[in-house]
Amino acid sequence: MEETPAWGSDAWGASGEWLAPREARPGLSLSSVLNELPSAATLRYRGPGVLPCGALEEQDEDEEGNIQAFVGATQKELQESCPSRELPWPMQARRAHAKRHTLDQVANGSGSRAAHWARVLRRSREKMREACCTLQPWAWTLKRIGGQFGAGTESYFSLLRFLLLLNVLAAALKACMTLLPTWLEGTPPGPPSTNISSPCGSYNPSSQGLIAFHTQLFNLLTGQGYLEWSPLFYGFYPPRPRLAVTYLCSVFAIGLLCLLLILHRSVSGMKQTLLESGALTSYSHRVFSAWDFGLRGAVHVRLRQGMILYELQVELEEAVVRRQAAVRTLGQEARVWLVRGLLNLLVLALLGAAFYGVFRATKYTVELQENSFVQQTPLLKLLVNYLPSIFIFLVNFVLPPVFKLIAPLEGYTRSLQIVFILLRTVSLRLVSLLVLLISLWTQITCTGNAKAKDCKTCGYNYEELPCWETRVGQEMYKLLLFDLLTGLAVSLLIQFPRKLLCGLFPGALGRLAGTQEFQVPDEVLGLIYAQTVVWVGSFFCPLLPLLNTAKFLLLFYLKKLTLFSTCSPASRTFRASMVNFFFPSVLVLGLAISAVPVLCSIFLIPPSKLCGPFQGQPSIWAQIPESIYSLPQATQNFLFFLGTQAFAVPLLVISSILMAYTVSLANSYGRLISELKRQIETEAQNKVFLAQRAVALSSANGAL
Repeated sequence: MEETPAWGSDAWGASGEWLAPREARPGLSLSSVLNELPSAATLRYRGPGVLPCGALEEQDEDEEGNIQAFVGATQKELQESCPSRELPWPMQARRAHAKRHTLDQVANGSGSRAAHWARVLRRSREKMREACCTLQPWAWTLKRIGGQFGAGTESYFSLLRFLLLLNVLAAALKACMTLLPTWLEGTPPGPPSTNISSPCGSYNPSSQGLIAFHTQLFNLLTGQGYLEWSPLFYGFYPPRPRLAVTYLCSVFAIGLLCLLLILHRSVSGMKQTLLESGALTSYSHRVFSAWDFGLRGAVHVRLRQGMILYELQVELEEAVVRRQAAVRTLGQEARVWLVRGLLNLLVLALLGAAFYGVFRATKYTVELQENSFVQQTPLLKLLVNYLPSIFIFLVNFVLPPVFKLIAPLEGYTRSLQIVFILLRTVSLRLVSLLVLLISLWTQITCTGNAKAKDCKTCGYNYEELPCWETRVGQEMYKLLLFDLLTGLAVSLLIQFPRKLLCGLFPGALGRLAGTQEFQVPDEVLGLIYAQTVVWVGSFFCPLLPLLNTAKFLLLFYLKKLTLFSTCSPASRTFRASMVNFFFPSVLVLGLAISAVPVLCSIFLIPPSKLCGPFQGQPSIWAQIPESIYSLPQATQNFLFFLGTQAFAVPLLVISSILMAYTVSLANSYGRLISELKRQIETEAQNKVFLAQRAVALSSANGAL
């Protein structure tokens, strides 16, 4: 172990004047110099009893005694049994200190059994955490992507991996709570017979006779025919009380699990965002703390260097924009805000036109499906069935580039431009999906008029939609499938040929095609949209999370191949810590939007009378109270107590108290952090002042 260096008189330099006692020194004393520090001017804010710097030296002994006392205190502090990892020593010295400390404990018998087991548990926990990190899929791939294309592109693939985990868990829950109870209680019955008379009409999805190949392909792409009466859709599951309860509980369990995991990811991203926020830590965090000294190999070193380079590039870009905004005059500021207001009005107009178009396309689809010519033409029938999905794709293909052209005109930093582009495009896709569901709701409920002719008998439009839950599931299935097919088509028919064109014709034609960059906002938007479709459709199409798992798995390798073979590093990047917090926040928004149609279907719309596990119920939720009545009386009383005001009011009060305590604690921590930042700034000013005085004294000594 390295020995502590001696703090002798040589440590202060070779100048005799500097080592001379205070009385013999020419010029100002040390205490007078320290009293001129910027931090000394803040003593009046620290309260009474705080002594200025240098006061102790003037009261007792000379500096030689103080230095020896400081040396003794330092040696005593280093000899205490503090953890080796906290010592400011090299790694070899820390290991020697830990070994010596262990031998001393064994020799003296001071190590208690409780401390030993606590140390063993702590090390086991650390090893388990490291093992979990090594078990994460595609860890090396993400590191390579971050080093070559920037942390923003890496965050997209990290989000894709996270969504893949969510879908795997959702598929597992659906299998355990929906598929297993269906077959454990017996073989599910076949489709209803057309001979059964019912006031709500008849429903027979099975095809009769020999089915042509193009019809099989049509059924595969639309979810009709043999797929309509399969475990893929809601109508297949029989009306059994236990199955109905587990079917409904699986929806709430998936929503709650996804919400908790997304919030956990948001908090983790917010920590990094807060760490890198502010002008004080914008560069120091990357300069002093970003390097990983455990890297081995030239490849890892180059990747880490590339990541730090991209992050510093983002900081410099945003610093330029902030400096330009700081020197604006009042007239320039007013002009900037006027331009922002006009551009936002234009964005709202475009969004409104897109939403109205989606609504009209859905209405027009129902009218065209009744046309005899459309029914006789397979290709035209397929296009009519996909008309809402095609219109949504075209809208999302045209408007996002317009939003990208608008964002730089507003005068925001690169990170804020990304935020606004994401918000507008996410609003476009998610609200388009919501408009599609609203148009379906108007068809199912006769525009909310329960006394209408088509909805008066059964509470829903049973003539056009005898099993309306399966119809909604088919729409979500088509959206998911169409999104996958368009992604494959864009990659194989546009991006790869464009790369080949740039490589074969490097001249004017290659420059016209342009260099491809990985557009993180568009790709993230596609992920959030696809996951929202799954959250909406998981109630009406129970196997949709499983299909989305396969889709995301294929999408990961497709995007990886596209990235490394056709794309170049982005010319303009953005901060990854921002997107690590913003992306999960948008996911929470998508989860909230998806909960609206699902909850409306559960509580407001009567279930289908001819299909599904909730046949004969006035509402889907009515199955839960009916199942509770079959439980023992004590269990009934407890469950009904959870829904009364006697439980809700105290719970609300306790939650409010805990929330107020948490907010006050966060505010106190925020004030403490602000105070520490101010102290760091003051210490920086002290160092600058002392450096200036040292230069002045050196110049004076040189002149003498």
